[in-house]
Amino acid sequence: MRIWGYFRSSAAYRCRIGLGLKGVAAEAGFVHLRRGEQREPAFRALNPQGLVPALETGEGVITQSLAILEWLDETHPEPAFLPGDAGHRAAIRAFAQIIACDIHPLQNLRVLDYLRAEFGQDQDGLNRWCQRWIGEGLMACESILAARGGPGPFCFGESPTLADICLVPQVFSADRFGVDLDPMPRVREIHRICNELPAFASAHPARQPDHEA
Repeated sequence: MRIWGYFRSSAAYRCRIGLGLKGVAAEAGFVHLRRGEQREPAFRALNPQGLVPALETGEGVITQSLAILEWLDETHPEPAFLPGDAGHRAAIRAFAQIIACDIHPLQNLRVLDYLRAEFGQDQDGLNRWCQRWIGEGLMACESILAARGGPGPFCFGESPTLADICLVPQVFSADRFGVDLDPMPRVREIHRICNELPAFASAHPARQPDHEA
């Protein structure tokens, strides 16, 4: 099994966390997004979208981080990323999709490159764009977590779920772009608690072989 990614990719970061929580070993493959390696024919043959992550398995290639994580959950059931009854699982999926479907795409490198090339945005403009959309999305996550209450240090209980796996990389990106996280105490606390776990700590971008300052 091989997981293709880039150290700074939020989506690849999610998958590294998931593999670590499941205790599943996967060889790392590196795709340098800044150099355009995702557009090379060899990688396009794996993922026609030219995006990371891509997971090579004995059954073929799986793309899209949430699909990879749900595949891991089905093939390696413990610990469960989607525990509980149908309603609980739907709430976890909804939280994860706020991040993966609504926040993250707006900070994607290809979107930022387009804003720079077509609309003349400098880095300050890109940072303000990301601050707006990441901040708005994470405030919604904060509201959901505050309203949910209940036991457990993680987003939805006593152990990390798909929600936590998506939240931690998004907080990393929020820090990168200078998002003000002070109004989000629950988000910050969950982020801190998760990063005390080896699976989260070892998946951090700074600990990857392809890390660049």
